[in-house]
Amino acid sequence: MDGRFIPGVCGAKRPATNAVTRRGFLRTAGSTAAGIATLEASVSSLTAKPPRRPRVKVAAIITHFTHRSHAHVILENFLEHYYFNGVLTDPGVDVVSFYIDQNPVGDMSKSVSEKYDIPTFKTIAEALTLGGKELAVDAVLSIGEHGTYPYNEFGQHMYPRKRFFDEIVAVMKRSNRFVPLFNDKHLSYRWDWGKEMFDTARELGIPLMAGSSVPLAERRPPLEIPAGAELEEAVSIHGGGIESYDFHALEVLQSMVEGRKGGETGVSQVQFLDADALFKSARDGRWSLDLAIAAMQAELGSKPADLGDFEGDPHGILLTYKDGFRATVVRIGGANRWNFACRYKGQQRIQATNFHVGPWNNRNLFKALSHAIQHHFINSRSPYPLERTLLTTGVLDASMHSRHDGGKVMRTPELEFSYRPIDFHAMREMGASWKIITEDAPEPLGINPNGSKS
Repeated sequence: MDGRFIPGVCGAKRPATNAVTRRGFLRTAGSTAAGIATLEASVSSLTAKPPRRPRVKVAAIITHFTHRSHAHVILENFLEHYYFNGVLTDPGVDVVSFYIDQNPVGDMSKSVSEKYDIPTFKTIAEALTLGGKELAVDAVLSIGEHGTYPYNEFGQHMYPRKRFFDEIVAVMKRSNRFVPLFNDKHLSYRWDWGKEMFDTARELGIPLMAGSSVPLAERRPPLEIPAGAELEEAVSIHGGGIESYDFHALEVLQSMVEGRKGGETGVSQVQFLDADALFKSARDGRWSLDLAIAAMQAELGSKPADLGDFEGDPHGILLTYKDGFRATVVRIGGANRWNFACRYKGQQRIQATNFHVGPWNNRNLFKALSHAIQHHFINSRSPYPLERTLLTTGVLDASMHSRHDGGKVMRTPELEFSYRPIDFHAMREMGASWKIITEDAPEPLGINPNGSKS
């Protein structure tokens, strides 16, 4: 017999002969079957889907839940599938409890609670523990916007975001478990409270996210500022009220300029300007009227004849950054307006864009924001820097103090801090959703993020 051996299945050896005995057949067949089973198990281990991660359980802590409130326009994208960049998207998380601070006329919380089988608890602690003793949720959605809350002497709306935060953190500390938390809009109307929230989250390892919906909107025309670009000046324009919409315009500004050459260095001084002081300061060369005109042109399609002709009283906030960069937030006209313009150092050409909000005024801005929050909850990581909103919180507080003091220049050494930007391109709406939800689509009532086409 030829003593050569030929590799068999899984390395088994067999004689190179056509003669097959019964015992040899069974031995070979058994070896082959075992080898095939081993091979199949190996292939299966390579191709099997990883175990499905349990859905994140979310507690929603809310000031006020009425039609078009932040609670409404955020939560509808948590309770139903919604369009993000043209794709019908599963939230990937489940809202399992409510705490509602106020129940005004038109309150939606009871009907939503019943429809989606979400229990409403009397305290924040009960909402986080689901009525038990230990933290029983995986993430917390804190929506401290809208509702009947007082204003202080500086004209700041005293929303209870810090109180919400403190009560949420108390449960986490008692349970020795720290889960992702989203704080809607700026951290607090007070800088010291906002800084305390930031520091507490860092100390305890709480993944904290905050901020505005507007930086995530579609940019028309598209505008991308390259990382490391050397910027000379920028203007961010909104059309809403003092403080509430100033914040969004500050977040737009910061999201566009934080990646400039040298990185973010912080803000050295802030000044609030009423209408007369705003345009006088432009004539004095303290900020560029040309940038504001270009920003408005990006929205309107043509240059406005006179920025003073728009309805409402204009105002502005002048920012001087530690690195010498200059920027201005300007209020011009009606509420549904978010524009930006900047100039690169050494160039005359102005870069400008409009942050397009989609149909139904600002309601659809919150699809992209909701998507970003869900990413944060699932991955325990904010998709953009918390320091951005810490900075805008401080600038906004300083501007309100400046306004109270007749436009006094406020020195802000506490805001001279640096941070690194994060590429949040994947969280932005690029416009495909507005080919599905079109401008002529009627705005729906209730929890219905996609209207009649959903």
